[in-house]
Amino acid sequence: MSERRILAVLLPVLWFAVLISATSVVYERYQARLLFTRLEALNARRDALDTELGRLELEESTWSSNALVERMAGSKLHMVMPQPADVRIVRP
Repeated sequence: MSERRILAVLLPVLWFAVLISATSVVYERYQARLLFTRLEALNARRDALDTELGRLELEESTWSSNALVERMAGSKLHMVMPQPADVRIVRP
C-alpha cells in the first residue's frame, strides 16, 4: 500500500516536472530564434555599413588626390604655383 501512496504522490510531481521542462525548452527555442533573427539583421547592417565605408574611402581618396587639390585651389581660390625666384628656403 505504501508503494501505491508513493506513486500517487510521485506521479503528479514527475508529470508536472516534465511539463515545466517542456515549456522551458519551447521558451528557450523561441528566445534562440529571436536572437538569431536579431543577429541576421545586425549582419545585414554590418554588410551595408562595410559597403558604405568602401564607397566613402574611395570618395576620400578621390578628393585627396594632388591633381584635384591643385585644380580646386586654382579655380576656386585663385591660387597659383609660385615662381622659383619667389620661393625662399628657411633653414633652422
